[in-house]
Order: sequence, then structure tokens, then C-alpha cells
Amino acid sequence: MNYEIKALKLFQEQVSELDKKSKRIIYDKIRLIKENPYRYKRIRSKKYSKVFRVRFSIEQKETRLIYVIIEPSIILCCLLDRKKGYQDLEKYLAKIKKELGL
Repeated sequence: MNYEIKALKLFQEQVSELDKKSKRIIYDKIRLIKENPYRYKRIRSKKYSKVFRVRFSIEQKETRLIYVIIEPSIILCCLLDRKKGYQDLEKYLAKIKKELGL
């Protein structure tokens, strides 16, 4: 199945602030997500059933790329710093409905 990649404004802002090497890591991960969106670990959410996270390190920080699968789209939500945990995750996921009208 062909998936369409969509990114929230928050995600785009977070990526635009990064250096070239970090952007390359993220774009490589996005390419892998598009090939098989179910390859990474699923995380629990109150709002959506298909929420996943990709683990990687950027600038010596453990980071998570959070995305949601809403057939036929993959929505890239945000980059979370692992130190801060997942406290703001539901707030970021709430933006999906607002921005994309889903």
C-alpha cells in the first residue's frame, strides 16, 4: 500500500531548527517508515490506536520521532526529547485533528 506522508507544523519547525546531519538521520527514518510503517514500536495513546515511535540519537540526546497511521496517511507529529518523557504527547496528538481536519 502506498502511504502519504504528512507533517504537522510543530514537526516541521522542530526539524528546521536542526543541523544537516540530524536532518539526514530523520529523513532516512522517514523513508523507512514509508516503506513499512509498522516496523517500529507502538505506544499507547488515548486518542489514536496506531501511534508509533522511532528511537534515535540527535546531538547526543535520545530522541523519539512520533507518528500516527491513519490510513492511507502517515502523520509525523513531533520529536520528543527522551529526558522529558512523554508528558506532552497527548497534547501534540490533539493537534492532528486541528491541523489536518481528521
